[in-house]
Amino acid sequence: QSQVVESGGGLVQPGGSLTLSCTTSGFTLDDYAIGWFRQTPGKEQEGVASISRSGGNKRYGDFVKGRFTISRDNRKNTVYLQMNSLNFEDTAEYFCAVRRSLIGSLDPTDYTSWGQGTQVTVSS
Repeated sequence: QSQVVESGGGLVQPGGSLTLSCTTSGFTLDDYAIGWFRQTPGKEQEGVASISRSGGNKRYGDFVKGRFTISRDNRKNTVYLQMNSLNFEDTAEYFCAVRRSLIGSLDPTDYTSWGQGTQVTVSS
């Protein structure tokens, strides 16, 4: 069974850091562009970051403002989202999604498979 799996969420204080990971079972990430998205109750889903299949092209949501970095290690079949300087507004469920394309996208409708999400809570 093919699955996308996120991990790394948790509780962090404002100004802190977390690294989220996305991996798969049943298929490898080599042929896919990857996107990270987030959602809070009552709000629309936001595109956080995306990375191309090669890793050479990256996109970020405007709200990221240099705080987050997306990267991938195809040898480990994993995509990472390093998040620094977290604030209360970053509290959300974070989702990883895959897209069989060279280039990533911040539009969630471009993605075909999704993980179950990992919760990030920023609280003092």
